[in-house]
Amino acid sequence: MSTPTATRTTHLLYLHGFRSSPHSMKARQVAARVQAQHPGVTWWCPQLPPSPREAMALVMEGIRAWPRESLAVAGSSLGGFYARWLALQIPCRAVLLNPAVFPARDLAKYIGEQTAWHDPQERFFFEPAFVDELRTLQDDIARLTPRQPATPESRFAIVAKGDEVLDWREMQAFCAGGEIRLLPGSDHAISDFDQHIDAVFAFLGL
Repeated sequence: MSTPTATRTTHLLYLHGFRSSPHSMKARQVAARVQAQHPGVTWWCPQLPPSPREAMALVMEGIRAWPRESLAVAGSSLGGFYARWLALQIPCRAVLLNPAVFPARDLAKYIGEQTAWHDPQERFFFEPAFVDELRTLQDDIARLTPRQPATPESRFAIVAKGDEVLDWREMQAFCAGGEIRLLPGSDHAISDFDQHIDAVFAFLGL
């Protein structure tokens, strides 16, 4: 498969993390900038179901008619893992923000009822089968990565050494080949994202 060309992004997909939603801080910041400065760009940030298999099926169906040459995906945490998987299925530019690297390992301890970060009244059940679905996606990434090595033009990552949830060394290795902005501090949410959003949009050609 060919490497995506550095054309201007016309369709932008944003994938939120585990227990998160389209109301996350970074998703809202990106959405506001697209709407204010790039109103012609098609923007979609779906609420992802807890099942990884269903989440990726929803995404693949939602972007089925999008132009491949100008599609880009951004994702945070588990959404960054999903973005990496998607960019291997449909070669496109990907922005990974503190991406989960081994979600099957890390989320196994969250099996059971969970609450959403942005609405504690909203609950969902994270089933054991979902860990197996994550493992399948991890296997896909391991299988496809050698065939489609990343380049600075195809992948941009922001990795925070101050991430209190994920190991920055694992994330750095996961994002190898693309451009990596390694932050000496910050946190898992990249609370200082406003200082890096210009670089994200420059990578997207916007």
